[in-house]
Amino acid sequence: MSLSFRLARPEDLPTLEGFITEAFGPITWLRKFDERYGPPKGCDWRQRWKLRLEKVWQTETVLVGEAEGALVAAATGAYEEASGLGYIDLLAVDPRHQGKGYGRQMLHGMMEHFRALGGVGVHLECLQDNAVGNALYAREGFEIVASSVRWYKPLA
Repeated sequence: MSLSFRLARPEDLPTLEGFITEAFGPITWLRKFDERYGPPKGCDWRQRWKLRLEKVWQTETVLVGEAEGALVAAATGAYEEASGLGYIDLLAVDPRHQGKGYGRQMLHGMMEHFRALGGVGVHLECLQDNAVGNALYAREGFEIVASSVRWYKPLA
């Protein structure tokens, strides 16, 4: 089934927050951090993810994918007009709808959004151990430009 795309509306945000958090739960570095060090100041990964999403809603474009009138996928990102580069921050499919090709369609929808703005390229980041995401991006012709390592040191 093909997705239809539109910009998110304020009333979509609770639904998006729910399935984006659930979709990223197994792979987010915030959860991995908590498993290793515990929640900083008692603020667990879900609370920190909620805070991150609040910033995303305020600062990024949020594109939703609908199937049969239901929100099933979302992508967030930003476009830099001076360079023509789009940045995809989050790409998520409701776990109840994964495996239907919606991730690929959502990726294409966000790339088309950037293309319509005059974009010449798109970049994104993906954790090394996110096998599903990395396989999708490789199949779609993305190339690794650089890798990074997330470091941590307690201040106490």
